[in-house]
Amino acid sequence: MAVWDDLVGQDRVVEQLTAAARDADAYVTAAASGEDGDRAPGPAGLSGSAMTHAWLFTGPPGSGLATAARAFAAALQCVSPDRALGGAPGCGFCDGCHTALIGTHADVEVVRASGLSTGVGDTRELVRRAQLSPSGGRWQVVIHETADRLTEQAANALLKAVEEPAPRTVWLLCAPSADDVLPTIRSRCRHLVLRTPPVDAVADMLIRRDGIEPDVAVAAARATQGHIDRARRLATDARARTRRAAVLALPTRMEDIGDALRAAQQLVDAAGEDAKEAVEEVDAKETEEMRAALGASEGGRLPRGTAGVMKDLEKRQKSRATRAQRDSLDLALLDLTAFYRDVLVRQFGSRVAVAGEDVRDAVERIAASTRPEQTLRRMEAVLECRRAIERNVAPLLAVEAMAVALRAG
Repeated sequence: MAVWDDLVGQDRVVEQLTAAARDADAYVTAAASGEDGDRAPGPAGLSGSAMTHAWLFTGPPGSGLATAARAFAAALQCVSPDRALGGAPGCGFCDGCHTALIGTHADVEVVRASGLSTGVGDTRELVRRAQLSPSGGRWQVVIHETADRLTEQAANALLKAVEEPAPRTVWLLCAPSADDVLPTIRSRCRHLVLRTPPVDAVADMLIRRDGIEPDVAVAAARATQGHIDRARRLATDARARTRRAAVLALPTRMEDIGDALRAAQQLVDAAGEDAKEAVEEVDAKETEEMRAALGASEGGRLPRGTAGVMKDLEKRQKSRATRAQRDSLDLALLDLTAFYRDVLVRQFGSRVAVAGEDVRDAVERIAASTRPEQTLRRMEAVLECRRAIERNVAPLLAVEAMAVALRAG
C-alpha cells in the first residue's frame, strides 16, 4: 500500500508530491553522504527542484487536504530500501511511512485548532519547536490542518518561520482557499489545489477500504457530494443517517412560524448532540491525563495551586465543543443547500440529483409548488445563515432567521 492510496481523485496532486518527495530524498541522501558539494543548506539548496520548504494545500471540504499533507509527510520520512533502486518514496510499509501515517513519528507534528482559532502563544511555541533538527527522521515536518484559523498575530508569528525556515524543516499548511491565508505567507508557499473527488471514486474507496456494501457506498458518496469523511460516516453510522434525514425533512415541515422556530431549535439541538459525541471521549481522556499529571489523590482531590490549570483545560474544551457544534451545524446547512439546489435544477427541467434519491419525492413536490426565484431566495437564506455563524452570531438566532426566511420563500 502506497501512502497515496487514501488520497482519492487527486492524480495531479499525487504526481507533484511524488516528484517533490524524490527530490527531497535525493537532497537528504546527498547531504548525508557529503556529495552535495557547494549546495547551500535548507531552502536555497532546494532551488530549482520540485521540493520546497513550505506548501499550501487548498480545496473544498472533504477533498482530502489533511490526507494529502499526511501522505506527503510520510513520503518525506520514507526509509524503504527500494528508493535506492529507483522506487519512489512513500512505500507505506517502512517505519518512516507507517509512523508518520498513524501519528507517532517523532519528527512529524500535526496541529489542528481545537477551538475557534489558534493564538499567537501556541504558534510561537510551534515555531520554536520547528527550528530544531530532526531527531531521527529525514525531515522535520509540521502539518497545520487549520491554517485558516490562525489569528492575525499568530499568522505573523508563523510568517517569520516560513520566511526563515530551519535547514530541514517543511511546513504543510491546509486551508479551504488561498484567500484564507495571510498573503505574505501564501506568497512563500508552493500552492496545491485539490478538487472535490468524483462520486464514483469515493464510493470505490468505501467499498475497497471500509468494506461498505456497494449500494450503500454509492448512496453515501452521492448524498455527501464527494466529501470523503462525511461519506464514510454516513455509510457506517446509523445515527448520522437519521440526523441527515431530519435535516432534509425541514423544508416540508414548516407550515407556520411556530413550525419554523421549532425546526430551528431541533436543528441546533441535533448539532449540539453531534458535537458532544465528537468531543466527549477526547475531553474525558484529556481530563484524566491532566489530573494524573497534576498528582490527583485517589479521592479525586487536586494539589493546591492546580485549580487554574484545570480551569484552563475546561476553557479549551469548551472552545473545542463550540467549534465542533458549528462544524456540525455547517454540514447540516450544506445538506439544505444541496436540497434546494436539487429543487432549482428540477424547476429548470434537469433530473440530476445531488441531495440524494431518498428525498426525491420532497424535492419534486417543492419544485412543483414553488417558483425558481423563491428557491434562489431560500438558498441565499441558508448561505446567509452560514455567514452569520462564522461572524459569531448565536447559532440559534441565525438558524431561526433562516427558518423564517425558508418558510416565507
